[in-house]
Amino acid sequence: QVQLMESGGGLVQAGGSMRLSCTASGTVFGIDTMYWYRQAPGKEREMVAVSDSGGRYDYPDSVKDRFTASRDVAKNPLYLQMDSLKHEDTGVYLCYATIRPTWAPRFYDYWGQGTQVTVSS
Repeated sequence: QVQLMESGGGLVQAGGSMRLSCTASGTVFGIDTMYWYRQAPGKEREMVAVSDSGGRYDYPDSVKDRFTASRDVAKNPLYLQMDSLKHEDTGVYLCYATIRPTWAPRFYDYWGQGTQVTVSS
């Protein structure tokens, strides 16, 4: 089985920083694109960072210049460095990845359980 596990969440004051990690484990043969999403209460799930297998990254305007994703090309873990945090960044941060298991000839989509990030104002 393939598992995605996030870590690094917690409570931080507005203006502070936090670093999240997402690690794929188990029967992993290859990793393609990895994403960070966040889910805030009463809001739709929002993509906050994408890291493709070619080493490219992209972010929505809401977090650009504040959030930085990083990982070794096509490997894991995927990190998310979050700086200048705002109260509206509060939510559950989830990792999502397209992974090829050792037992399959193609890629599948996997989600982690999420880690809570709370930014106090």
